Amino acid sequence: MHIHDLSGSSSVLSRFIAELRDTEIQQDRLRFRKNVVRIGSILGYELSKSLESETLTVTTPLGTSTSSVPVKDVVICSVLRAGLPLHQGLLEVFDDAENTFVSAYRKHRPEDPKKFEIVIEYLASPSLEGKALILADPMLASGKSMVNVFEALRAMGTPKEVHLVSVIGAEAGIVHVQKHFPSTSHLWVAAIDPCLNDHGYIVPGLGDAGDLSFGTKLQQ
Repeated sequence: MHIHDLSGSSSVLSRFIAELRDTEIQQDRLRFRKNVVRIGSILGYELSKSLESETLTVTTPLGTSTSSVPVKDVVICSVLRAGLPLHQGLLEVFDDAENTFVSAYRKHRPEDPKKFEIVIEYLASPSLEGKALILADPMLASGKSMVNVFEALRAMGTPKEVHLVSVIGAEAGIVHVQKHFPSTSHLWVAAIDPCLNDHGYIVPGLGDAGDLSFGTKLQQ
């Protein structure tokens, strides 16, 4: 797997990440979602440079112009619900992309709340055959969600290339997806954190991205 860690240089991306982590700024859900959207657009722009391109010729008022542009066969797959703002940011770059949505959540064991399994209950997707698949999940923690979603998508066809997009990834999660995704796949991530806590959350991370975007949910 090709790892693209965008945190290596100082940029406006670093400010967006810092605001996402800040417990004071996190109180503003609108700003939290907006920053995730912005990060999604930045990651999408960087990702677009790696896609297969074609020559596009357009007519201007004074002549013609040619440009090298990415091909259009892109499918964005988001993990509900936390992935929605990241999905929106990617759509601002790939505005003609097809869309896939998957419901994946942690089902904790009553006898040991620290242990959980990833459950997938909903999947809506077009054919993925021969297309560029972008899997978007803001927090790449254990990596289990990404792997389970990818397995669920196999019935939809074989994509020609696979890209994972995350705001923050844990080192353990990155190791896990490297073992289960094709070696030719790509991971685009805005920051990499060193570890997970006992409950499987990224440290230092930012907390629960879904709750911070949309409000606290009741556990079932």
